[in-house]
Amino acid sequence: MPPDATVKPDTTVKPDATVKKVSSRTSPRGDMGQTYLTSGKRVSMRLWQHEEPQPMPVTERDYETVGYVISGRAELDLEGQTVRLEPGDSWLVPAGARHSYRILEPLTAVEATSPPAQVHGRDMAQTLAPANQTKTASAGVKTKGG
Repeated sequence: MPPDATVKPDTTVKPDATVKKVSSRTSPRGDMGQTYLTSGKRVSMRLWQHEEPQPMPVTERDYETVGYVISGRAELDLEGQTVRLEPGDSWLVPAGARHSYRILEPLTAVEATSPPAQVHGRDMAQTLAPANQTKTASAGVKTKGG
């Protein structure tokens, strides 16, 4: 090495090589019936299994949700638009969007949320009053996440 050369330390950031495997049979369950699957720093997955037809109030979440229907049928009402969801369909609910689900047939679906929904109470049931659109936290109300 020449006398005037300096050695620079290696500042390369190594990628996170953590591998997680989560079995849905042993995963924790949420208050709304969801099964929490794997979760990272920026995204998490959850599973809804055999969700029965029921009324779902309008909600608004501070996380983005994408989902995929495995079986069953539902309708997603999103900011005044209605989308029918069937096996093989996927959907997006942007963060902050007013939305509700109407399950038409027993539904099994997988959702991913970013940031992770179950962190910092983000996954608490929150419903919006139709008249004044005020948020109300209500852990006892069963609502569809996302």
